Amino acid sequence: MNDTTASQAERPVDVQAMHNELIRFPVLQPHRSTVSGKLRYWWCWFVAASLLLVLGVPGLLFTAVIGRRTWLYPLALFGARTWLRACGAKVRVKGMEHLADDTNYVFASNHRSYLDTATLFAFTGRRMGLVAKKELLRIPVLGQGMSFVNIIAIDRTDPERALASMTKAREVMEAGYSFGVFVEGTRAMPGELLPFKKGAFHLAMQMNAPIVPVAIKNTDVLMGKNSGVANAGDIEMVLLPPIPTDGTDAADVIQLLLQTRSSIADQLGAEQAK
Repeated sequence: MNDTTASQAERPVDVQAMHNELIRFPVLQPHRSTVSGKLRYWWCWFVAASLLLVLGVPGLLFTAVIGRRTWLYPLALFGARTWLRACGAKVRVKGMEHLADDTNYVFASNHRSYLDTATLFAFTGRRMGLVAKKELLRIPVLGQGMSFVNIIAIDRTDPERALASMTKAREVMEAGYSFGVFVEGTRAMPGELLPFKKGAFHLAMQMNAPIVPVAIKNTDVLMGKNSGVANAGDIEMVLLPPIPTDGTDAADVIQLLLQTRSSIADQLGAEQAK
């Protein structure tokens, strides 16, 4: 460990959050590569593939033929919820009372597991678009269907394509949708909160949309990055009080980022203190 890493590790969590640094929380349970965990892991992906074949292919063809691409959205919601149940995950949502019925939001969430995407997409109670990694475009059926349900692939290695993706995100919000972004830009390892990217905050300011910090808990225990196992259990998604963007400009993006990060880090830290 070098001097910089050591000094960061010694800082309190709230200080790390306010510096947009990597934070490591204790993992609630160890990841054990058990036979049952491996079987459940592969079962989850078998169910995902089956849903794409049985529901996705007919749905894509039907909605494309009749020119009603948005009709695929309810089917995608059903698929996301069904997949989570098949994986043994039960989702509990807190903080719905913070959301106003007539407002579209930018939901800014942490990200530790494949389970997070289905959770954020299906359980906020809002019609929303999502930002996803460009690699998902290569998955048959899923890649073709992403644009039908306003899931936008972003290529972070190409600034021009990334900018075009965020332009598309604005168009989705202008059509009356909220938007969800995993602000770390990739999945974190179990117990980690990575530094945040700025894209979601620029989007929120451009759309004058409040930012909802979202803390998704326990998915790293159920299906953590690189663990190769899956476990049954509860996912808790906490929707924290929205942060207004009225009257902000480009100079305020860092403050919005740090305020959002602090809210999420506090909630994840409270989880470990239980």
